[in-house]
Formats: sequence, structure tokens, C-alpha cells
Amino acid sequence: MTHSHRTRVTARTLALTASAALLAATALAGEAHADAPAWTETGSSLQSTLTAGEGVTTVHSGGGDSVLYRGAGSIPLSVLVQSWTHIGDPDSVNGYIFDAYQSGASNPTSKMFRVTTPSGASYEYTHTLVPGELYNNSFDTVSPDTQWMVAGEWGTMDHLQIYPTPLLNPETGRTGGTLNLSGLIHLDHAVNDIQGCDFTSATQLVCASDDSSQSLFPDSKPLLEIDLSGPLTGGDTTGHVTDIGAIPQSSICSGTYEAEGVDYDTSTGVLRLEMIQPSICGAVTSVYTYTRS
Repeated sequence: MTHSHRTRVTARTLALTASAALLAATALAGEAHADAPAWTETGSSLQSTLTAGEGVTTVHSGGGDSVLYRGAGSIPLSVLVQSWTHIGDPDSVNGYIFDAYQSGASNPTSKMFRVTTPSGASYEYTHTLVPGELYNNSFDTVSPDTQWMVAGEWGTMDHLQIYPTPLLNPETGRTGGTLNLSGLIHLDHAVNDIQGCDFTSATQLVCASDDSSQSLFPDSKPLLEIDLSGPLTGGDTTGHVTDIGAIPQSSICSGTYEAEGVDYDTSTGVLRLEMIQPSICGAVTSVYTYTRS
């Protein structure tokens, strides 16, 4: 996306009308999802898509807690020149930040995960694609025990990927290196275009789907809950998928929205969901906050 004078005007217009636009948001779980956990909206904000339109995570560190956003403008030059041109939805645990990177090469053979330590040091871990694996790297999320990292591909999938958590799992190098696939989460229902996931417990994830087709689930842009058969151990496991409601699509502009990152802060119970607004309003990303009802 290019940012011009027209974009600046759009952002200013949106700021003036944000209250009206965001009032249209509804609770995630309604009558159609009576058997699913309900999430109640507690607030919303607008963020720059350039710096926040790819993902969000809460960082807990000795200096206090903060909400970290990622967008195309978040990619360091040293990473960009290596042809890692797309950054996904990040995660953070114990002050460590984990970013998912996708290659802009014409025929990618790998994907990369970058870890930033609480002291600010960064290390890169490269995963070579296995046969049949897509190059997409839309997100990562770390299990509550810090030992396993889940990531995903694009399109219609029946699984998510499991890796040893870079740096925190002793199976991985101390200063970067290679990262091998550890196992798969086999899903009992196909999912499409997953943009972000986050653990809400050792056996549950919430994931944002950018699917508007309603061919797999009743909702357009559904938020999905994945209940695992048990805590991750690194090997293959199974996950039960439930559609728990539609991510809000609210804007003064009309057109196609794009669901993006997900963050669940286990210390506060706050869930954050991102939706890039359509058309010329795409200069901003709506961030909705929820708590369980």
C-alpha cells in the first residue's frame, strides 16, 4: 500500500468519525453460537496500518507491560535487504518477542522467525520448507510453557505447524540458526486464510480467519477457537475447531476488509482483534478489545 496525501486526508476523516463507525461493532458470540464462549467488546481504537496492520501482542517485561504492533513499516532494514519482505502477527512471552517473516523471493524455499530478547538482542532462525509446505508465514504464537511455537500457512488448511520455540527451547541454537518442524496440529475442520492465532490456555487457541466466503463457517471473517487434545509436547496432536463469531467489519468506507492479528493477554484476560478497513480507509486498522462474558 502506498501512502499519499489522499491517505493522510482519509486518516484525518476517520479520526473525526471514529466514534460513529466503531459503535456498529457487536459481541463476538450471539444466538448462532450459544454453545461457544461469549466475548464482550470493551473498547476499540484506530491504528496506522503501516505500523500496526499485520499484528499485535502484549509484551510483559521488567520495565512494565506494553502493547506492541507490527506492520510493513516495522521490518528492520537489515531484514528487508535479505528479502524478508512480509512480517506477520507476532507473539511475546517473558519479554521475548517472536516475529514471523515471509520471503519476497520468486520461488521461496524457506521462512524465518526472528527473536528479540528483553535486552534488545535479535537472532534469526530459518526454516527450510518441507515437501508440500507453503512459503506463507502469517503468524506465530508461543505455548504457555514457552517450549513450543505454532505457525500457519495460507489458503485452506487442515493443520497448523509446531516448532520448538526459537532460543527458549534447548533444542534450538543460542544465537540463531536452523529451525526444524516438530509436528502438526491436525484440525477436525478445515480453516481458510488464518492471519493470526494466540494461546488462551495450554490447550486452547483463538485464531482470526480472513475468509469471507462463509463456505467453511457461518460467519464472514470468523474468529475460531481451537481446542487441543492436550498441552503441546512437540509431536503431532489434534485440535477441535469452533466458529465463535464474526470479527467486526465497521467503517465509513465500503469494500473489502482484511482480518489480521490476534492477541490474548493471559494476565488481564483481554483479547485484541485487528481488522484493516476497506478501500481508501485502509490507511487505518481497527483494533477491538474483548473480555469473556
